[in-house]
Amino acid sequence: MAEVTIYINGRSYDISCDNGQEGRIVDLAAYIDQRLQQVSRSGAAYNDAHLTVLTALVLADELFETREQLNAIPRAPRGAVAAPAAASVAVNKEEEAAVLKVLEQITKRIEGVASRVAQA
Repeated sequence: MAEVTIYINGRSYDISCDNGQEGRIVDLAAYIDQRLQQVSRSGAAYNDAHLTVLTALVLADELFETREQLNAIPRAPRGAVAAPAAASVAVNKEEEAAVLKVLEQITKRIEGVASRVAQA
């Protein structure tokens, strides 16, 4: 098990991940931070917890939109799918699971920070 430090919204988070996945986690965190900063600049959020929820909704919307686009692509009859396409779908599901796992970890940590801030 490896550990990597990511930075989101000016805060650092130590994240455990599988060996070799450190770069991927850093890239995911950078993307999340980029989207969070975009939401922040819009002025829609009134505190960090709200900003986190809005950003999670934006990311979930992107994920759902991508799924809808993938589902709209005509598929070959069952069993006739070429091996490269099947491999691509498997990788996409693995990537999706990894993204969701990181988002869950980050959300838990941010909720903890938000709770401590609210109590201070």
